[in-house]
Amino acid sequence: MSAFRARDAASDPGHGSRRRAWAELLAGRVKRQKSGPEGEQKVRESAVRLLRSHLNLGDLVLEVEGPPHKQLCLSRLIDDDGPVAHTDLSSSLIGSALRDQAAQLGVPAAVLSSQVVASGLVRVCEADAGPPPKVLLTPDQRKKLSSLFEIAQKLLAQSMFSRLSFCQELRKVQNSLLLEAVWRLHVQNIVSLQELLESHADSQAMVAWLSRDLRLLCEQTEAPCQHADVARAMLADFVQMLVLRGFQKNVDGRGTVEPEWMSQVAVAVLDRMLASALEALAAGIQEGSIAHKAVSCWFGVFSGHVYRSIISTESPKRFFCHTLTQILTHKPVLKVSDAVQMQREWSFARTPPLLSGLYRRLFVILSPEELVGHLQEVLETQEVNWQHVLSCVSTLVICLPDAQQLVNGWVSRLLAHAFESGDLDSMVLAFLVARQAALEGPAAFPSYAAWFQATFGSTRGFHSCSKKALVFLFKFLSDLVPFEGPRYLQVHILHPPLVPSKYRALLTDYVALARTRLADLKVSIENMGLYEDLSSTGDVTEPHCQTSQDVEKAITVFEHTGKIPAAVLEASIFRRSYYLSHFLPALLTPREVSTRRREREAGSAESGVPVGVSPKSCLPSQLPRVPDSRAALIESLRRADKIPPSLYSTYRQACSTVGEKKPEDVASRRELEPSCTEEPLGLLTTALQELRASVTDPTQHDALLAQMAVISERLHSALGLGEDDSDIEGAPVQLSVRAPKLQPWEQRVVDLLLTSFCQNLMAASSVAPPDRQGPWAAHFVRTLCRRRLLPALLSRLCQLLRHQGPSLSASHVVGLAALAVHLGESRSALPEVHVGPPTPARGLPVPELFDILLPCRTQESSALCLKFCTAAISYSLCKFSSQSRDILYSCLSPGLIKKFQFLVFRWFSETRDPPSWEDPASSPWRPLCLPSVDWQRAALCLWKQRTLRELLKQEGLHLTYRDWLQLELEIQPEVDSLSDTERQAFHQWAIHQHFLPAPSATGGCDGDLAVACTTLVDVLMDFCQSSRSYDHSENSDLVLGGCTGNRDIFSRLQEMAADLEQGPAPLGHAAPRGHFLFGVFCRRLQALARGWDVASRLQRQQELLMCKRILLGLPPSVLVGSPRLEQLAAPDCSDFFHLVNSELRNFSHDGALTHDITAHFFRGLLNACSRSRDPSLAADLTLTACQTQCPLLLTSALLWWPHLEPELHRRWRRCSQSPLPAELQRLQEAQHFAGSVLSPLAAPPAPGPAWLCAAALHFVIRRAGKESVRRELGQLDGQGEELLVFLFFFSLMGLLSSHLTPQAIGSLKALNVCAEVLGCLQRKRISWLLLFQLTETDASLGRTLLRLAPDHHIRLLPVAFYSLLSYFDEDALLQEDAFLHVAVNMYLKLVGLFVAGETGAVWTLAHSGDLQAQGDPVSLITNARLFLLQLIPRCPKRSFSDMAELLGVSADCDPEVRAALLSRRQAVLDPDLYQEPRLF
Repeated sequence: MSAFRARDAASDPGHGSRRRAWAELLAGRVKRQKSGPEGEQKVRESAVRLLRSHLNLGDLVLEVEGPPHKQLCLSRLIDDDGPVAHTDLSSSLIGSALRDQAAQLGVPAAVLSSQVVASGLVRVCEADAGPPPKVLLTPDQRKKLSSLFEIAQKLLAQSMFSRLSFCQELRKVQNSLLLEAVWRLHVQNIVSLQELLESHADSQAMVAWLSRDLRLLCEQTEAPCQHADVARAMLADFVQMLVLRGFQKNVDGRGTVEPEWMSQVAVAVLDRMLASALEALAAGIQEGSIAHKAVSCWFGVFSGHVYRSIISTESPKRFFCHTLTQILTHKPVLKVSDAVQMQREWSFARTPPLLSGLYRRLFVILSPEELVGHLQEVLETQEVNWQHVLSCVSTLVICLPDAQQLVNGWVSRLLAHAFESGDLDSMVLAFLVARQAALEGPAAFPSYAAWFQATFGSTRGFHSCSKKALVFLFKFLSDLVPFEGPRYLQVHILHPPLVPSKYRALLTDYVALARTRLADLKVSIENMGLYEDLSSTGDVTEPHCQTSQDVEKAITVFEHTGKIPAAVLEASIFRRSYYLSHFLPALLTPREVSTRRREREAGSAESGVPVGVSPKSCLPSQLPRVPDSRAALIESLRRADKIPPSLYSTYRQACSTVGEKKPEDVASRRELEPSCTEEPLGLLTTALQELRASVTDPTQHDALLAQMAVISERLHSALGLGEDDSDIEGAPVQLSVRAPKLQPWEQRVVDLLLTSFCQNLMAASSVAPPDRQGPWAAHFVRTLCRRRLLPALLSRLCQLLRHQGPSLSASHVVGLAALAVHLGESRSALPEVHVGPPTPARGLPVPELFDILLPCRTQESSALCLKFCTAAISYSLCKFSSQSRDILYSCLSPGLIKKFQFLVFRWFSETRDPPSWEDPASSPWRPLCLPSVDWQRAALCLWKQRTLRELLKQEGLHLTYRDWLQLELEIQPEVDSLSDTERQAFHQWAIHQHFLPAPSATGGCDGDLAVACTTLVDVLMDFCQSSRSYDHSENSDLVLGGCTGNRDIFSRLQEMAADLEQGPAPLGHAAPRGHFLFGVFCRRLQALARGWDVASRLQRQQELLMCKRILLGLPPSVLVGSPRLEQLAAPDCSDFFHLVNSELRNFSHDGALTHDITAHFFRGLLNACSRSRDPSLAADLTLTACQTQCPLLLTSALLWWPHLEPELHRRWRRCSQSPLPAELQRLQEAQHFAGSVLSPLAAPPAPGPAWLCAAALHFVIRRAGKESVRRELGQLDGQGEELLVFLFFFSLMGLLSSHLTPQAIGSLKALNVCAEVLGCLQRKRISWLLLFQLTETDASLGRTLLRLAPDHHIRLLPVAFYSLLSYFDEDALLQEDAFLHVAVNMYLKLVGLFVAGETGAVWTLAHSGDLQAQGDPVSLITNARLFLLQLIPRCPKRSFSDMAELLGVSADCDPEVRAALLSRRQAVLDPDLYQEPRLF
C-alpha cells in the first residue's frame, strides 16, 4: 500500500488538490462499492498479488533488519509489539514469502531459502572487494551478516533451510567468500566447517583455497588492526578442525571413521602451510617483514592453548609427530657427506629463532623418550633434511633438562646396533648426533674429543669385542676422511681408539691416511699448538697464530710456577719439529726496549716474527736491560739445553728481521661428486619398452629370449656389476622388515623393473591368459635374481607390501602377486632370507617371505592380503593348469593359501557353507584383468573353483583349527573389518560348526571340546610369548588384552571352559580327574630348560605368569574339582597342588603366593564345597590335605587373611548357615594368636600346628614393621620349642627375601629379627641346626618346610647362616654334636654358590644402605673361613664322627680348611701322636 501512495504522490504536483481530486475520482466508486467481509478479502488478495509481483527475496533478506533508509517498510504491515515480536514476525513474513515463491517455482522451500541466503552472503562478501586480497570482514559487512545469519537460524529452526543445498551453492562461489564469513557460519551453527569442506568434490582446489586464505589470515593477524582477536580466534578454530579431521580416528561418539579424503585434505592443508613456512625460512626472510610475521603466526598455532578444547591429547600428539616428521623430511637435498662438512653451521645459535621455537613447542607434548624414538624412526625409514635433523638435535640438547643422558643413551644404542649388525647408517648417525651435541658446548654435552676418547679409548668400547668390529670402525673412519674437517682428524690422531697390539696395523694405516689428508689441507699435526683446544669447534688456527698463544700461555705458567712448563718440555722431546720451527722462533723474537714492558711483551707476542725474517717495517731491536718473564723463561730453557746454541746466538745478536711471510691460504678442496650418468638407465628403459611390444604380440614369443638377453646386458651395465654378479647363489639375504633400506639408485632400478613387469603382465593378459603368454615372465624374474639385485628387490617388495600396501593399485597387486609366484618357481636357486624383527631371525625360503610381508591385523592389511592371495592363487592355477601339482606347491606358500581361506571365511559369510555349484566357464584370472577389479567377485570366483577345492585337500594346505587361531589372534579388534557382533558370530561358527566337529586328520577336534580348549590355550600362550619376544612388548598383561587381538579369543576360551564344566559327565565313567589346563601347563613347563641361571629362571617365570593369568581368567572351579552331591569325598585339588609345589612355590615371596591366586583357590574351594552334601566336611578334608600336600596355600592365606577373611565369610554364608569349617577356624585362631602376641596382654596358648602359628606370627611381625621382637619373644615362653624353631625358619626366609626382592622389608630389619629369634633359641638351649639339614625324608619337619620355601631360598641358606655369624654363641654351639658338620657344610655350599655366581643376586638387589652394613660375598666367605679355622681346633672328638663326605668335597673348595679338619680329626682320634715328647 505504501507503493500505491508513492505512485500517487508522483502523479500530482499539489498535495491538497491531489487529495481532493483522488477523492472526487473515487467518490462514485466508493458509493457503488459494497463494504463487508468479501470486500476486505478481495483487498487482501490484491495486495498479496501486488507484493508477489514486485517482491525481491534477495533484497528482502538483506534489508529486513538493515538501516531504516534502505529497508522496506515491513514494520508498517505488522503490529509493532516490541523488538522480539518484530523479529519473529519479520522472520515469519520472510518464511511465508519464501514458501509462496518456492511453490510458484516448484522447488522445496528449504532449497530456495538456502539459495537466497547464499546469494545474500556472496553479495555481502563482494561489497568491499578490493585489489589487496582479504579474509576479514569490515564492520559494515559484519553487521549485515549478523542479520542475515539471524534469519538463517530462524529458517533452520523452522526446517526451511537445507545445509546441503547451501553448501553446494557456496561451492560454486568459493573464491568470492571471505574466510571470516565461512568461520562465522561455523561459529553460529548454521553450517560447520566440516560440512563446507565435505561438500567440495575437488580436494585439490579446496586445499589450495584454504591454504591461500590461511596464509592471508596469518599475515592479517599480525598486522596492526582492531580485529586481531577475531583473526586469532579464526585461526585457532580452523587449526583445531584440521587437526581433529586429519589426526583423529573416531570423530564422534558413534565411532564413525573420518572419511579418508577428508583426512587427506586436512593433512594436505596443514602440510602446505608448514612447507610454505619452511620455504620462507630457507629463503632468508627479514625479521619484521610481513612474511616473517606470517611464519611466526603460523608457528604460534603449535602452542598448547590452541588445543585446550580438544579433550583427547592423541590428536594433537599425532599432529605434532607428523609435523616433526614433515620438518625432518622437508626437501632432503643434502647428502650425509654434506652434513659431515656443514653441520657446524647448524648449531642452535645459528638456527633461525622461529625454527628453534617451533622445535621447542613440538617437544612439549612429546616425552624425551618418544622424541628420540620418533627421530630414530624417521631417520631409519625416510630421506631426511640433514640441516633440520641436526638443528633439531641441537635444540633438543639445549632445551631438554636431561638431554645429555638422553643423547648419550641414543648414541650408545646406535653404536651398539652398528657394531652388532655392521649397519653403516647407524654409525654415521651416531657420529653426526654426537658431533652436533658437542657443538653446543661442554655445559650441554661433552666435547667431541672427550666423547671419542670415552667411547673408543678403553677396552669397554664397542670396537674391542672382535677384529670384525675394529675393521668396521677403521673402515668407517677411513671413509669419512675425504669429508672430515681437520679438527676431527686431529682428535682421531691424538686420541686414537684403543687397539690390541696384534691389530696395530689398522690404526697405523688410518693415522697415515688422516695425516695425508691434513697435509692436503695444509694442516700439520706436528705444528699443533702446545695448548691447542681440541674440543674447539672453530677452524684450525694458523700455526703462527697458535704459536703466539702458546708463548703467552707458557710465559704465564712460568710466572706462576717459576719452572719451565711441562707442555714445553714435552714438546721439546716428542714434538721437536713444532718446538724448533714455531715455538722457539716466536719466543725468541727481538723486542724494542721500552719502559712499558708489559705492553711491549704483549705486542711482541701478538706480532711475533720468526728469527731470520726481517721485514723492512721492523726496526732493529735490543734485549731488555732488566730480565722480564720472557727473558727469564728463555734463560731457563738455555740452561736446560732446550735452545740450540746457534739459534740462541742469533737471538743474542739481534739480527735484523725480514718481511713477514704471509701464510698461504688453505687450498680449497674439490668435492668429488659421483658421476651419475643417465645413459645406462635410459638404455634399460628402452629395452623394457621393446619387451612390452613383444609380449603382446604372439608372433614375437620366439624372440623373447633374445630380448631378455638384451635386458640382462643393459641391467648389468646399469648396476655396474662385475662378471661374478650374474649368479644368484651366495650368502643368505639379510632383510629388515621393520625398516627395509636400499640405496636411491637401487630403488630407481628396482622400481623401473617392477613397473615394467606389472605393465607387461597386464598388457599380455589383455591378449591371452597366463598359460598362453609364453615364458617371458619366468625369464624376467630370473633376470631379477642377481646376487646384487635380489636384496634390493626383496627390500623394495617389503616396502611396497608391508609399509605402502594400501596405496597400491589393482594392477600393482596383480603384478606383484605374479612376481611372487615366479620367485617361488625359482626357489631352489634362491638363497634363504634372514628376516629381522618382528619375526625370528631364521632363514626363510623366498615364497615364505610373503607370509610375513602380508599380515592380517587390520582391515587395510587384511584387504591387501586377500587381494594378493587371490591374485597369486588365481595366476598360479591358470599358469600351471596343465602341469603337475608339485609345481603349485613350490610356487605358492602354504601360508598364503591358508590366509586366503581364513579371509574368505571371515569376510564372506556365503563361503561358510559348501559351494553348491561351479561355473565351469568362469576363469579365476578373468576378473583380475578388468580395468576395475571387483575383488569380492574375484575371490568368490576362485573359491568356487573345483581345482582349488582339490588343492585344499592336500596335506599342509588346508586351514586347520590351530592355523585359524594363530591368524585370528593377530587381528586387532579396534581396526577390524567386522563389528564386535559379527566377529563373535564368526568365532562361534568357526569353533562350534566348522573346526570342532571336523576330524583331527583335517585339522579339527573330533567333536571333543576339551581338545579344542587345549589347542586354544596352547596357541594363545605361544602367541603371547612370540609377541613379547619379537614385538618387544613390555606389557605383562598378555592374556587379558595385553597382546593385540587376543581378547575375543580368550572370551571364547572362557565360554568353552564353562561349557565343559556345566556339561554332562561321560557315560559309564567316573568324573574326570583334574582339568585339561594343568596338562597343557605341565607339558609346556617340562619342555623348558631347568637351571638356576637368570635366563632360565626368567623364561620359566614368564611361562608361569602366563599360566597364572589364564587360571585367573577362568572360573575358580578350575583349580578345585567339584565333588558330586552323592559323594562325601573332598574336591580333588591334586593337579593344582602339584603346580604350586613344583612351579609356583619357586616364585613365591617370603613363604606365600600372591593374593590373586590365593583368593582364587579359596573361591573355588567354597564353590566346590557348596555342591557337596556336607560343605563343612568337604572344606575340612581339603584343608587338612593342604597341611601335608600343599602347606604353602595355608601360609598364603595367613599372609592375606585381613583381605581374605571378609570374602570367605560372605561366600560361606551363601552356601551354609553353619559356622566356618573347623580348618578355616584354625586359620582364624592362628591369626588371632599372632595378633595377641603383639598386644600388651598375655598371649593365649598357641593352637596347632606349630608351623602354622609361626607363619601367622611372622607375617604379623612383618606387617607391623617391627625392628625388635624381644618383647614378643618373651610372650612365647611356655608355648613350646617347635614354635620358636619354625619362627626362626620363617625369619630366615624373610632375611633372604629382603635381599632378593627390592619391595621387601629392609635387610637390616630382617637381620635383627633373625638375630633376636636366634638369641632366644640359644638362651633356651633349643636346637635349631636341623633347619640347615632339611631333607624330604624327614616327614615331620623337612617335608613341610621344604614345601614352604622356594628352592632358590633353600640353596641360599648358607648365606643366611653366615650372615648370623656374629650372633652365634660359640660355647653353646660347641656342645652341639652336629654344629661342626653344619658349619662346614654351609661353608662349602657358600663357596659353591659364589663360584656359580649365585651370590651376586643377593647383593645386587639389596638396598645400598644395608649392603654397606653386611659387606659383600667375598667378605662373607672370608669371615666364614676365618671362623672355621678358629673353630675347628676347639671342636670335641664327637664332632668328627661324620666328616668323611665333607672332607672329600672340601679338597676342591678349600684345601686349607680340609687340612685343618684332617689335622684336628687325627689329633682327637690318636692323641698320643700329638703329645710333646718327654726328654727329661
